[in-house]
Amino acid sequence: MGITARGVGLLVAAVVLLGVGFRFAYPELTLLGAAAGAAVGYAALVAAWRPRLTVTRRADPDRVARGEPASMTLTVRNTGRLRSANLLAEDRCGQRTVPVPVLRLRPGRDTEVRYDVPTDRRGVVPVGPLRVTRRDPLGLVALARPYGAAVPVWVHPRIHPLTAVPRGAGRSLDGRVDGVPHGSITFDSLREYVVGDELRRVHWRTSARVGELMVRENVDTSLPRLVVLLDNRAAAHPQRVGGVAESFESACEAAASVVTAAHRADLPVLLLVAATEPAEPTKPAQPAEVTGPDGEADGPLGPLDRLAAADLSDDGDAVRAATTRLRQDRLGDTLIFLTGPGGRDELGHVGALRGAYPSVLVAVFGAAEPTPPGTAGLVVVDAADGAQFAAEWDGVRRW
Repeated sequence: MGITARGVGLLVAAVVLLGVGFRFAYPELTLLGAAAGAAVGYAALVAAWRPRLTVTRRADPDRVARGEPASMTLTVRNTGRLRSANLLAEDRCGQRTVPVPVLRLRPGRDTEVRYDVPTDRRGVVPVGPLRVTRRDPLGLVALARPYGAAVPVWVHPRIHPLTAVPRGAGRSLDGRVDGVPHGSITFDSLREYVVGDELRRVHWRTSARVGELMVRENVDTSLPRLVVLLDNRAAAHPQRVGGVAESFESACEAAASVVTAAHRADLPVLLLVAATEPAEPTKPAQPAEVTGPDGEADGPLGPLDRLAAADLSDDGDAVRAATTRLRQDRLGDTLIFLTGPGGRDELGHVGALRGAYPSVLVAVFGAAEPTPPGTAGLVVVDAADGAQFAAEWDGVRRW
């Protein structure tokens, strides 16, 4: 609860009048002081009354690419028995506020407001909660309360179309050609027979033992698996334009483009963010998100959502820790490292992964000078932004 300047003045006047009236025995001043104090007390009681409002939101859509239109529809309904007089409401959308007309809203009625959500920058735009301020008729006391929960709108990086994805280090029997001369179909598990399964896949010996038809499930171990490592260290992206690291924004666009192209090609892809912040109670953080041919994510957030929420970190050793994990776990056969001008110092650690990952590509964004050829024995692409990276992709995808 907050007392306005008018209320503070009236309260001070009430104290002074009461003090002077009692001290010098002036009943008129005492009466005026008591009236002023009663007015402030009445104003506090009126402002403390809590209107019964129901707030619903609908984002259309709640996930967009940077620059695409998105809107929020807010509906406020008066579920109480009294008219919501002397109310002022505003909704918070990112860094700005939107006025909501709820003054003298009748019982059982509702009001609807539709406004655009800013999508000019990548990120997670929090919308809400609705802030309702109730004032007394004299304007002495104002009380603000939140209504409804905040709803996030995910602004994904721009996706630039890529002509193809890297062919990997294995040959798929479905027709994808790459560097290894022999692919394989490997036994994975057994399951019960389902109508429509081919009889040649029935494992007769197990079927005879368990008394029902069992079918072999195979996997293609030669299917290329992509690993995208995004360098989000602040030291790797030192240049700022209006407080924004454009090289990091370009790296996010390149990561989103590669992940989307791999998904469309039915290839499994693993997205790693070098420095992952601690998880928040309402937004779990995972070290990586995996998407497969079905497009489903293994974690609470999909890759594009994680790229929208990605931010710069002060962890200077994040890339070294990530490369150590990549060397130990061997998460794929094709590694794509996306960094900024300050990330060239870590190319030696990335180059050491060539034994575990037959194909390694490095993309450096926003560098004033081109990277010397043959740095750490890697294929390095210098790009000003995500669009240039996509334009040069066709020339380097055969590395």
